[in-house]
Amino acid sequence: MKKLMLGNEAFARGLYEGGCRFISSYPGTPSTEVTEYGAKYEEMYAEWAPNEKVAMEAAIGASIAGARSFCGMKHVGLNVAADPLYTAAYTGVNGGLVIAVADDPGMHSSQNEQDSRHHAIASKVMMVEPSDSDECRRFVKESFELSEQFDTPVIVRLSTRVSHSQSIVETEERKGDEVKVYEKNPRKYVMMPAFARDRHVFVEERMIKLREFAETSSLNKIEINNGKIGIITSGIAYQYAKEVFGGSVSYLKLGIVNPLPVKLIKDFAEKFDTVYVIEELDDIIETHCRKIGVDVKGKEIFGFTGELSQAIIAEKILGKKTEFTDFEEQVPGRPPVMCAGCPHRGIFYVLSKNKITVSGDIGCYTLGAAAPLNSMDLTVCMGASVSALHGINKIMGEDGERRSVAVIGDSTFIHSGITGLINIAYNASDSTVIILDNSITGMTGHQQNPTTGYNLKGDPASKVSLEELCHAVGIERVRVVDPYNMKETEEAVLEELSVKAPSVIISRRPCALLKYVKHKPALSVNTDKCKSCKMCLKIGCPAISFRNKKAEIEKTQCVGCGICREMCRFDAIEA
Repeated sequence: MKKLMLGNEAFARGLYEGGCRFISSYPGTPSTEVTEYGAKYEEMYAEWAPNEKVAMEAAIGASIAGARSFCGMKHVGLNVAADPLYTAAYTGVNGGLVIAVADDPGMHSSQNEQDSRHHAIASKVMMVEPSDSDECRRFVKESFELSEQFDTPVIVRLSTRVSHSQSIVETEERKGDEVKVYEKNPRKYVMMPAFARDRHVFVEERMIKLREFAETSSLNKIEINNGKIGIITSGIAYQYAKEVFGGSVSYLKLGIVNPLPVKLIKDFAEKFDTVYVIEELDDIIETHCRKIGVDVKGKEIFGFTGELSQAIIAEKILGKKTEFTDFEEQVPGRPPVMCAGCPHRGIFYVLSKNKITVSGDIGCYTLGAAAPLNSMDLTVCMGASVSALHGINKIMGEDGERRSVAVIGDSTFIHSGITGLINIAYNASDSTVIILDNSITGMTGHQQNPTTGYNLKGDPASKVSLEELCHAVGIERVRVVDPYNMKETEEAVLEELSVKAPSVIISRRPCALLKYVKHKPALSVNTDKCKSCKMCLKIGCPAISFRNKKAEIEKTQCVGCGICREMCRFDAIEA
């Protein structure tokens, strides 16, 4: 049956058709939907793990037990999961193990633009890269087979455009879901030095076999057309090139991007006067080509940053600059902002007002760095806010401890903030950590986490108490505030900063977009009382604007949170 599918949906279909039984992931754009779609198939157990490392370790365990298993993450998530990945390359598999990693060229929702192919090369595992939705489905199925054939984890590299684009998929029946027999084998699965040395030899021998396989695999595809130009490419870049050149050039589309073939590339390249390598992010294919003596053109034309597109390729190679229609009027910019009624808005205003240094983290609340709040000094990676604050305060001493806080979301705290808090307690810095508990994993689209009381399927689950957890790791001062009450919130922040002891403030209010949240009636502005002071604009609420020199509240957006009302000194904002 043919069906139009999102790349991530087609990937999940491939998991189903390929006999996958176990799925464990941590949400991360643009990979999240793979697991969400996968959870809809009753034949596959699916879960959200606390972080990517745990997800991969769980999938490794399921694979060793004999089941075809999967874990998914975005590119920076693979950094977190790198520890088990590099050793799983040594242990190999029992049931097939497929890992999805979704890169984000252009940084649509990421703090960096790293190329996950480096992890495949460094860990010495096979990596394949689909270019459309049906290839997502087919490559996943093939990856399970290759995983078991070569005793290796297989990484499937996605990108934002492949994950979030739609194309036609032809579905097939499920097969290959038999659970293999587990046999005790410490020399294969126990990676102590004596055994690991032998497994390293196995890994190197496996890489030779994989290179040989890549030379003739149908996952790599050659299209010979007329012309003197050859293009070597992979993933979404292949689609862009096809749209630009059509049948006027020839293509080597690499479905296997680690290990890369040698003879296949050489034989293809020698047919053409000029060979271009078109790849997003780093020069992985290009470097390989030069290493094996193939002269190509690549990054000197396209550069290393941002996404490719049809327009960029046409301009860089053909010199054709795409013309776009200009609007006569300047269209205002639409930067991302916190939603109307966002519970994080009040706490960031308090921090900004008091000129407090804020060690930030990854989530919706990273928007606290944007105008008009401008209340964030650093953001590195998941969980880093807590650990970095400790480092800041150890260097700045009391001056830092009295003027600095860390902010971190509930899901991010569970992901990797706990260990940083343990470090604060254990190594004694008088640091104040603010956990922004909005009762959901917000930025990736409302996924459950261990603090919500529900699992991936929405069934009741054990619920982590943030208060008890903080006490358990050695933090005696733990308090809960309502961020809609800015007076209470400000008092709590200033008090905890003044105390010579580590402390945690839990700012607790559910995300305004959660379906079960009941909103108050929209507020309105009494224009007779409004003095046009623009104080209400300082919180950056998208429901508030100025018209005819007076504040105005858009009733379709306002959720009645009351933060703007608390800020207005003239009682001009009314219920």
